[in-house]
Amino acid sequence: MRFLKLKRAAVGALALAVVLPAAACGGSSGPSGGGDDKTLTLWHMEQPPNRVAAFQKVIDAYNATNPEYKVQAQVQDWNQIYTKISSAVQSKTQPDILFTIPDFTTYVRPLGAVRPVTALVDELDKEHTFGDAAKAAYRDDNEYWAVPLYGMVQMLWYRKDLFAKAGITDAPKTWSELLADAQKLTSGSQKGIAVPAGKNLATDQVIYSLMLTGGAGNFFTGGGEVAFDKPQTVAALSLYADLLKQSPSDAGNYSWGEPQAAFNSGAVAMAIEKGQYLAPFEKESGRPASDLGCAPIPQADTGGEPGSIYYSNAAMVLSGDDVRAKGAEDFLRFVLKPENYGPFLNAEPGLFLPLTEDGAKAPSWTDNEVIKKYQGCVDAMLEQSKTGGLFGFVDGQYVDSIGKISGQNILAQVVQRVYSSGESPAAAVKWGDQQMREAVAR
Repeated sequence: MRFLKLKRAAVGALALAVVLPAAACGGSSGPSGGGDDKTLTLWHMEQPPNRVAAFQKVIDAYNATNPEYKVQAQVQDWNQIYTKISSAVQSKTQPDILFTIPDFTTYVRPLGAVRPVTALVDELDKEHTFGDAAKAAYRDDNEYWAVPLYGMVQMLWYRKDLFAKAGITDAPKTWSELLADAQKLTSGSQKGIAVPAGKNLATDQVIYSLMLTGGAGNFFTGGGEVAFDKPQTVAALSLYADLLKQSPSDAGNYSWGEPQAAFNSGAVAMAIEKGQYLAPFEKESGRPASDLGCAPIPQADTGGEPGSIYYSNAAMVLSGDDVRAKGAEDFLRFVLKPENYGPFLNAEPGLFLPLTEDGAKAPSWTDNEVIKKYQGCVDAMLEQSKTGGLFGFVDGQYVDSIGKISGQNILAQVVQRVYSSGESPAAAVKWGDQQMREAVAR
């Protein structure tokens, strides 16, 4: 798919003025991120202990090859990273490697430290073959600004055992079926579904998946102006409000972990999330793997289409000089080698999906016990990825102001206005439209 740049001239000029000279001149000298002169600092936002430990094993394996620059990881928080990276770049203490997603990249680039990695992406593409969707959202101004590492996509997860008790034989395919099933599954202390309503990225992601399946995934005009206030958006938010009525009463505090915990405990029967539901299901639920159901996210009854939020996660290089940047690139080459890629992806089997052809076939990934046990769901996620999308990057867009919107969790705030303040979906969407316009104008 060809991506069309959609940016205001002033913003584009600012990005060129700030980013390109810093990259061309090598930026600041000396170590970044507080490391010593032979240590590269890597920031990632994957906080669960199993992911931290698995990433560390890959880093340890790289450091054991005795590279000139060893890598040291520092775990960050998605809820604080926008402010933290801005301060770090200003003080020239940014990390050498920063994990990213497309909209976050558009926020970081104008800060002035991100280096183009076009030659490296082209080299890795030739060696491993990236999918087009993995690369497209990171290409702008004829350069790649991050190296794709892993994909993520959402599914509808459901408890087959609880469905059977309620007399439901199939996963819902439409919004009306989803709501009807959620209502039927809500009984006593059990709720039909858990959707988050906290001011966080988790809420942004779930509401956006429903926007996509309702035809509201593109909330910009052809010229890149905000066009959030439209009937399809109101319809998606109305459904979300109805689903929240079938969710636990503390959904207003939910992020990623709470819906999964409720799902595994049997307190809820459905959830919309990414593939982190696979690995802990048997242990945390006490149920066999066969009780974990997965299906495409239901579509609007009228005008619906297949879809899910989809992320190509990547790594930016922010090193302050060319020599350190080369060291950072060497580490990323190491990660994408098939023998190393599997251990990296299996930091959370099923959540982190391969983005390269040889990685998808590598025994280091396919032989993982979780991947083999839930092969049907893994294949379904890979299929769902084909219809995935991300705000600011659908329908051939590259909206470089999207980071200003996602950084404020405006989608989640729209949900909160309905859930916590009792505002009508139409009024909340109108408010969100105005907030987005003000955000991109700053």
